[in-house]
Amino acid sequence: MNVQNGASLIDRTNQMDTITGTSRSTDANARRMPIGAEVLPEGGVHFRVWAPKCESVSAQLSRDAKFSATSTQLVGLSREEGGYFSGLVADAAPGMFYRFKLPGGAFPDPASRFQPEGPHGPSQIVDAGTFRWTDEAWRGVSRQGQVIYELHIGTFTSEGTWPAAQGQLPELARMGVTLVEVMPVADFPGRFGWGYDGVNMFAPTRLYGKPDEFRAFVDRAHGLGLGVILDVVYNHFGPDGNYLKQFSDDYTHGEKKTEWGEGLNFDGENSGPVREFFLANAVYWIDEFHLDGLRLDATHQMHDESEEHILAALDRETRAAARGRGIYLVAENESQEARLARSREQGGCGLDAIWNDDFHHSATVALTGRNEAYYSDYRGAPQEFISAAKRGFLYQGQWYSWQKKRRGKPAFDLSPEQFVLFLENHDQVANSLRGLRMWQSSAPGRYRAMTALLLLGPGTPLLFQGQEFAASAPFLYFADHQSELAQAVAAGRREFLKQFPCLGDARCDSLIANPAAAETFTQCKLDFAERQKHRHTYDLHRDLLRLRREEPVLARPRKGGMDGAVIGPEAFVLRFFGDDGDDRLLLVNLGTDLRLSTAPEPLLASVEGCAWMVKWSSEDPRYGGSGMPPLESEGVWRLPGNAAIWLTPTEEIKL
Repeated sequence: MNVQNGASLIDRTNQMDTITGTSRSTDANARRMPIGAEVLPEGGVHFRVWAPKCESVSAQLSRDAKFSATSTQLVGLSREEGGYFSGLVADAAPGMFYRFKLPGGAFPDPASRFQPEGPHGPSQIVDAGTFRWTDEAWRGVSRQGQVIYELHIGTFTSEGTWPAAQGQLPELARMGVTLVEVMPVADFPGRFGWGYDGVNMFAPTRLYGKPDEFRAFVDRAHGLGLGVILDVVYNHFGPDGNYLKQFSDDYTHGEKKTEWGEGLNFDGENSGPVREFFLANAVYWIDEFHLDGLRLDATHQMHDESEEHILAALDRETRAAARGRGIYLVAENESQEARLARSREQGGCGLDAIWNDDFHHSATVALTGRNEAYYSDYRGAPQEFISAAKRGFLYQGQWYSWQKKRRGKPAFDLSPEQFVLFLENHDQVANSLRGLRMWQSSAPGRYRAMTALLLLGPGTPLLFQGQEFAASAPFLYFADHQSELAQAVAAGRREFLKQFPCLGDARCDSLIANPAAAETFTQCKLDFAERQKHRHTYDLHRDLLRLRREEPVLARPRKGGMDGAVIGPEAFVLRFFGDDGDDRLLLVNLGTDLRLSTAPEPLLASVEGCAWMVKWSSEDPRYGGSGMPPLESEGVWRLPGNAAIWLTPTEEIKL
């Protein structure tokens, strides 16, 4: 049976091997996933692993993590076709530790569900069926209407745990967030890290708590009306703690390189079980953790020339695993390939959305005045923001001088909500000398105006942890690697930042944080007391998100439902067309005060029989602004500098 066709992976797992088509034993037919250690309903644990490199495989089990002689047993696994080994251990139980004994030594399970002592330690048997979910009424999430909040569990709270993060969920819901995006949790070595160097793809890192605490986080979120998606890395493995080559040399493709080394083998020799490994992982998060989708890291580094791209297969499998529950799949894709977000019927991969770096880069130039390195091809000009609002990506095949090649593909057919927009994310905050937040690098009024554009624009907005209350904590690159690897990572980080000419100054070297230093990690932790200390910024975000929910033209955006025009050197208007003329205007002025004594722009015209009324202004003193003068006096409009204004029609008073 071909993995690209037929029933879903979960359904097929209960019948036969998804790659070889070979029938399984009665014990194997009770499995939910094709690989790993699974507790069976009738008792015992069934083990299955792909190890074509090995002549024999045994399950080595122990009731303690030290594998003392008195507590260890060794059970041989049976060889299947296609390089798989499997077997039932009748007296194995949840909580026991195990490794796979190969001719070359004993190693953790590649599909381990938990690594209590980290990637170099033993795996632990986990029974996902013992958690008591309370989200039976939860129907999942849809593509439209989302406000995404990206967070890193280790720094989101001072404790850096699932229970502590769970305690903050009610406030996120009150603020107006709808979808929490958790940075990667696949286990990795060390005491801290971003998570993009994960090596145990099925094992939520022990640093944040136990797997059931992750489940409790998701269950609580659903109870509050929040969806949860997980950032997953399917483009490379981390450099430390990866034992996959002990089982097979075919997980990677030697001829397909990525920024981090060998690419994963999605289309080469023996790629079937590799595809199954990652498809099973995606299904696992949706099925066993009730997650509402995935954020797919650096998909431009997922090289695949198969008839069905791995991302299209992932879309198919995860939606089947959700069993009618709505899920949300979003890609990071630096090369801006619009096909990822087209339906499979249109030849696309079926994903819901793509991160829009273009918007971020234009906004950064407008807010900071700096357009070096990968900001070089942006001016932060009004037309860029209009084009981003109407068309999504700014580069859809034009020449991109920074990369000396064409960038992007036409995306005119995509809907506005299929582009995820942001002013901050983990990468972009950290890609600076001190990991400063955007509010610290911009004029206050200009920052408020750009925040309004982000949260009232037609795209799907994303906030990065603490952005909503002007967090003073930086977000730096941190990774707790050992000695030589730590030195190499630090050197690589310094070299990466030198693409910014301003950071090429030798005096900056001493200011670049050491990724392996504990202080680098701890200073990134949020201080929630700043919700009150920086109340003006917090109120700004809460009010804008309320406006986004309450205004029909924002809550239910449609393709072609908005237009825009430049009205000044640094000013522009976006007009949102409502039903029966119930239109709205967003005026954004990123320059000095602007007087419009003439206004030869039809988008500024009021709805017939009505006049424009200011419903919201970024210059409200509650947000730290200087107040809003009357918009119009004797036919002259006055737009304050560094401000955004939301206008609604009101019945014109006849004098």
